[in-house]
Amino acid sequence: MSFARLAGIAGVGFVVILIVANLLLTAAGFPTPSEAVSRDEITTVFAAGAGSLRLASALLPLAWLLATIFAVGVCVCLRRDEQTRADPWSLVGLAGVLMQSVVFTSVEATRLALISAARHDSGVAGLWGLYTALFGFNQVFLATALLGLSMFGIRTGSIARWHAGIGLLAATLLLVTATTSPYGVGSVNPLALLGLTGWLLWLAWIVAYSVILIRRAPGPAAA
Repeated sequence: MSFARLAGIAGVGFVVILIVANLLLTAAGFPTPSEAVSRDEITTVFAAGAGSLRLASALLPLAWLLATIFAVGVCVCLRRDEQTRADPWSLVGLAGVLMQSVVFTSVEATRLALISAARHDSGVAGLWGLYTALFGFNQVFLATALLGLSMFGIRTGSIARWHAGIGLLAATLLLVTATTSPYGVGSVNPLALLGLTGWLLWLAWIVAYSVILIRRAPGPAAA
């Protein structure tokens, strides 16, 4: 199997894992960082839903690995044949994917720590504030990935303008939401819906890029 095809499958797998993990958390009643919830509500749901949270979190290491393979696949397998070095925009996109994985590791670790805090009724409010702040700021790295890889796709002719347009729109929405995320700590970010829209567009953008990678014929860069 060529690396291009492997990277495309990895991108689809990444999206599937994220959807499954979020469905598990939604079914268990976990609040999103944009919801207005009391300390008692947070304590109750994290104390009662530890099993679902652990299962969802256990899926994420594989998701981060798949995201890295996908991003490297885009950067390497979709370069022009005459390019002798990496395009700067591809490096911006790859950096964004790697940074979102690093920061979201902290997001998930904080969310898992809330299980212990909820059971011992200690530090719940502080950890929830840290979780919402990390979650909000992480969106800037999604925006970075979308911007870099969309610009790279346009420069190399690998993606259509509508595809790049989705990426740039999603990047704008996520950047705006990340910028206003401090106002969501201890409250509700008034622009949280924009972030959700950007995140959904990010998933669609990855699937579209993955299809391009899967369909790409093996070549010297993809071997």
